[in-house]
Amino acid sequence: MITSVFKKSTPLNFSLVVFLILFFDFIYQIQDLSWSHSAILVAKKVGIGLLILFSALITNFISKRNGLSKDSAYSILFFLLFLLFFPSLFDDINLIFANFFILLAFRRLISLQSQKASKEKIFDASLWIFVASLFHFWCILYLVLVFISIISHVIGDYRNWLLPFIAFFAIVIIFTMYALVFNADVISYITRGIETNFSIDYFTNNYQNAALSIYATVALFFVISMVMTLSSRPLQLHASFKKLLFSFLIAVAIYIISADKSNDLLVFTIAPLAMMATAHIEMPQQKLNQELALGVLTLCSLFAFFSQL
Repeated sequence: MITSVFKKSTPLNFSLVVFLILFFDFIYQIQDLSWSHSAILVAKKVGIGLLILFSALITNFISKRNGLSKDSAYSILFFLLFLLFFPSLFDDINLIFANFFILLAFRRLISLQSQKASKEKIFDASLWIFVASLFHFWCILYLVLVFISIISHVIGDYRNWLLPFIAFFAIVIIFTMYALVFNADVISYITRGIETNFSIDYFTNNYQNAALSIYATVALFFVISMVMTLSSRPLQLHASFKKLLFSFLIAVAIYIISADKSNDLLVFTIAPLAMMATAHIEMPQQKLNQELALGVLTLCSLFAFFSQL
């Protein structure tokens, strides 16, 4: 039933997922309406909802435009389902901004396989990663993905290796100007950003623990599926699927080392995992298996969301 609805990308099922993203955002926000008395907080809540919606749309665009999925709406659907595991993300504007800019960077890196305008894409991706690191410092680890992309596609031109450093100096200049104008404490900001914490003992209730456990199990399933089926996928897409895997692993590393530990830090895993889940569900297999996988994931997502309200 569910797979039949989203097997083809149509305005109807596309609009349905967009509506559901806004609906669940609304359900979460009405738990505490104290923000409704402040125009600034109202604007912040609306901004978070729009950024999440744009992030889902970018995920779907990356997947379809670069051949990682067929003409289906699975990517945006999986984005929604994985998002529901961490409802408090609807309040975390810094991580939502960081993830949005990482997606913009990933879009440029994935499109490097065409080898058109390579320098512009490398510079843009590096720039977006540095912008994302202003919202969450450890996003800077995604620079590893930039250099992996250079090695995979345009290793021959030494100028490509310099572009991330040029992007870095551009962001440093912009950030320095901002700090001077608004009298920001740059040293304190950087010091807080580079702090690390490897302990996972932040849970305030058992439902957060359960959500993480279920999500980790689901993620492991789709990652293993991607690794095991990579050799059977089109050769020209191998580099793109490998970038998906590396992007996911970098996201996990960010979660592990970040100081202000929370389930919300797994936001960076949502987009690559949604694309890997789409690749799995679109593999030739019995329809019952597809329905079972999607049905179980839907139930787990709804349980995780409503149990944490």
